[in-house]
Amino acid sequence: MKAVLLNALMAALIVFGTLAAYDRLVIRPGQLIGVVDVGEVYRQKEAQFTLILTKAGSDVERERAMAMARSFSQRLPVALEELPRDCACLVVLKSAVAGPTPRTLDLTAHLKSKLEAP
Repeated sequence: MKAVLLNALMAALIVFGTLAAYDRLVIRPGQLIGVVDVGEVYRQKEAQFTLILTKAGSDVERERAMAMARSFSQRLPVALEELPRDCACLVVLKSAVAGPTPRTLDLTAHLKSKLEAP
């Protein structure tokens, strides 16, 4: 009888431990949502590009502004693909979320920093 109770207790501890690990490693990270305002990032870069282009006095400066725009257009998709790996969460557009929750992370600043780094 004692052996049966010990086996039942051990089985219950194993099941509880497995469920707790599953909750911590699978369920909770899946509930974390990262939001990013791509429109804000794009508008900010567009304003910067426009300012440089309007102040450009030579063809060299205009070409530099165009190179900056090309570089941004190539880095943006790459940075967006990296965001889910960086936060280990689902990443959606900020406009797709009705309201912030305790499990919502705003990753807009992180995206901006990724795009500023060379």
